[in-house]
Amino acid sequence: MTIEGQAKIVRTVAGRPAVLVAPVAGLLLGGLDFVWIKYVPSPVGELGNSIAVWAVAAFLLTLLNRWSLPVSVAAAIVQLGVAVPAYYLAATLIQHDDPANMYDANALLWVGLGVVAALVFGTGGVVARRPDAPELLRDTALALPGAVLFAEAVLQAFRIGDPSYSTGGLVAYTLILIFLGLAVTALVTPTWRRRGVVLVLALPLTAAGYALLSVTGFH
Repeated sequence: MTIEGQAKIVRTVAGRPAVLVAPVAGLLLGGLDFVWIKYVPSPVGELGNSIAVWAVAAFLLTLLNRWSLPVSVAAAIVQLGVAVPAYYLAATLIQHDDPANMYDANALLWVGLGVVAALVFGTGGVVARRPDAPELLRDTALALPGAVLFAEAVLQAFRIGDPSYSTGGLVAYTLILIFLGLAVTALVTPTWRRRGVVLVLALPLTAAGYALLSVTGFH
C-alpha cells in the first residue's frame, strides 16, 4: 500500500465520531465474544473469557482513533460498558439465557471492571500515539497491551498442576497468551529498537498486572 493510501485510511478512521464508533465497537466486542466462547474450541476459545482481550480492545480503540484524551477515555468506557450487556444479549438470543443477566449484580460488577480497564488502557492508547509525549512515556503506554496478556499468561501458568484444570490445555492457552502479547507489541510499536524497549518495560507492568488481577479475583 502506498503512503498516500495509508494516510487516507488514517484520515478516515480519525474522522469517525466517537459517539458512533464506541457503542458499535462495544456491541461487536460483547456479541462476538460470546459467539467465540460458544463455538471456538479450547484452548483458543478460552480467549473469550479473557479480561486481557477486552483491555487490549480498549487500548486499540483509542490508539487507532485520533480523539482527544477525554473523548477517548469516554469512548473506551462506553465500549466496554456496552460490551457487557451485549455479551449477555447474545447469550439470550443464541441459547435462551435469562435476559436479567444483562443487568444483574454480576453484569454490574463486570461493567465496573470495564470502567477501570477503560480508564487505564484507554488513556494508554492516547499516550502511545501522542508525538508530543516523551518517548519513554509512549513506550510505557505501548507496553500495556502486551503486559496485560503476559499477566494473564502468568495466572494461567500458576494453575498448571492443579487437578481442577487440564495441564495440556493450560500450557497451550498460556503459550497463546504469550504469543498474542508479543504479536500485539510488534504490531503497535513502529521500530525493532523500540519493540525491545517496550518488551523490557512490559516486565514490571506484567508483575503489576498479575498482582491486580489476583486481588480482583482472577486467580
